[in-house]
Amino acid sequence: MSRLDTFINRMSAQRDILNHVACDLGLPAQGDVLEVGLGNGRTYSHLRELFPERRVIAFDRAMNAHRTTAPHEDDFVTGEINETGQEFAGTGAALVHADIGTGYPDKDAITLSWLPQMVAAMLQPGGYAVSGLPLEHPQLDALPRLPSVNEGRYFMYRRL
Repeated sequence: MSRLDTFINRMSAQRDILNHVACDLGLPAQGDVLEVGLGNGRTYSHLRELFPERRVIAFDRAMNAHRTTAPHEDDFVTGEINETGQEFAGTGAALVHADIGTGYPDKDAITLSWLPQMVAAMLQPGGYAVSGLPLEHPQLDALPRLPSVNEGRYFMYRRL
C-alpha cells in the first residue's frame, strides 16, 4: 500500500471512529475531550465540531497547528506529552484521542511503555479512548472494530 493510501486509510478510520463515538455511543455527561498530539490541528478541528459544548484540550511539543484550527492558549498544553499528560491524571476526561504513533516499531514501543497508563488515568469510568496505537491496559476495554476500519489500523476503548 502506498504511503498516501496508508495516510488516507488512517484518517478515514480516525474520522469514522470519532464520529461513531459522537453519534452512536455518546460521551458521559461531564468531562473534557483531550487531544493527545495536536499536530496541524485537523483532528482538533473535527473534535470541536463533534463536541461544541465540551472543552477540547490539546497536547504537543510545540504549536504547529494551522492558525485557523489552533486551540486557544488556555486549551493548549506545551511540552513532552509523557510528562504534561500526567498532570491530567484523575481529571475525568470523557474522551481521549491519541494519534502519536510514528510507524517505527522501536519508537512506538517506547510510547506504548507510558501511553496506555496515561490515557487510562486521564479518563473517567465510562469515558472513551480512541488511538492509532493499541492501548493494552486492564482498565481499558477494547470495543469492536467498525466494519469500515481495517484490522489493526485504529483502536477504540471504554474505560472500566
